[in-house]
Amino acid sequence: MLRTIALVLLGVVLAWAAAVAVVGALHHGQSPQKADAVVVLQGSKTRLPVGLKLVEQGYAPLLVITRGDHKQLEERLCSGRERIARVTVLCFDADPSSTRGEARFIGRLADRRDARRIDVVTSQFHVFRAGILIRRCYHGDLRMVGAPQQWWKVPLQALSETAKLTYQMVIQRGC
Repeated sequence: MLRTIALVLLGVVLAWAAAVAVVGALHHGQSPQKADAVVVLQGSKTRLPVGLKLVEQGYAPLLVITRGDHKQLEERLCSGRERIARVTVLCFDADPSSTRGEARFIGRLADRRDARRIDVVTSQFHVFRAGILIRRCYHGDLRMVGAPQQWWKVPLQALSETAKLTYQMVIQRGC
């Protein structure tokens, strides 16, 4: 009996690891597209430089940044001390301060600005879950662009994302 329980538990852990590998480790996002806006979600310090590069390369005329990281680049862009030619920068505080709050803001912003195409930059491990949440609030053409992540953080991120995804698929299902 104990051996059966151990085998079942091992099977569950292996199935979870395979699902995490497919969803989090192998699905790093999509290529960006010409869009109405590039939105950078709060989080890792690697996200904003990717979003900035996209607007500098002409992917969108609007760079939208979730405030909260308090990194120097965010401070310079949101305060207006650093400007980007032919690009408008819009910074906001998510309410609630979560991916769900960011998704709600993206939906409202798209409605106000008639944004039909949006590129969203987030960490590679976060692409899958964030895409689900944003698609609940935004119904246009969405590309999720994955920013690089530190490999040594992946195990903790996998556990965290699994718990959050489970909660949002079972309990918190709306926009």
